Amino acid sequence: MKTALLLFVTSTVALTSSITQAQTNNDTAATACQSTGLIALKQTSPEITDLVFDMETLAVSAADTKVENVSVKTVIMGEAYIARGGQTGKPDRFVCLIGEKGKVLLTFFTAQ
Repeated sequence: MKTALLLFVTSTVALTSSITQAQTNNDTAATACQSTGLIALKQTSPEITDLVFDMETLAVSAADTKVENVSVKTVIMGEAYIARGGQTGKPDRFVCLIGEKGKVLLTFFTAQ
């Protein structure tokens, strides 16, 4: 299911949106994904201490699509560094879906 959703999102973004690079660390959508992603990661792995997005790798895409009946307005993809016990390793890739009113719907991380 997660793989199918990721493929759907990737193909939908490629077909229906324009990709722009995030310009600053203050980008509202990226900040929302980062904070909710850190909360979700800490819930499953308490040893996680920090989450840092590599702002140079972020692709922030406006979207006008749905997953079932849920509107997706922004898709963010890029690399993030997850600190575990204060140690940061290789970057992980992530995708973040944002819906109506800036609500983070999903932040999905995968090891490279």
